[in-house]
Amino acid sequence: MLAQIAIGTAIILLTIAVHSVWTVLVHHVAHWQAERIRHFRGRVYIMVGVVAVLMMAHFVEIFIWSVTYAVVGVTPAGKSDLYFAFVNYTTLGYGDILPVPAWQLLGPMTAASGILLFGWSTAVIMQVLRIALPDTYATK
Repeated sequence: MLAQIAIGTAIILLTIAVHSVWTVLVHHVAHWQAERIRHFRGRVYIMVGVVAVLMMAHFVEIFIWSVTYAVVGVTPAGKSDLYFAFVNYTTLGYGDILPVPAWQLLGPMTAASGILLFGWSTAVIMQVLRIALPDTYATK
């Protein structure tokens, strides 16, 4: 059990680091673009870009979990590590694949990571909306 917790914690910290880099990058670029672009279409592009970049970050983080699953042997033989990582990260939980018993804690740890990072992305999207559309989201 300690190996599961140690590896899961290390991967959670790695995915948090990945998300941090992408978040800081997207925030700086969005802020820089919002200062330059004042027309509707340009602001739509900013928002589409922000969401696309954050989704790419999630794909990278899911891939990291998938590689971890493959390295330690979480997924039963013949099953897709990437699919299983996606199902866990998004908390979809089809239940069509079960982890091998020795690594069963990594699934819930992946789900906890996904919930946290999707929530973080939502907060970033809202912050960029406040930057890109200051009149709409002005605090009074």
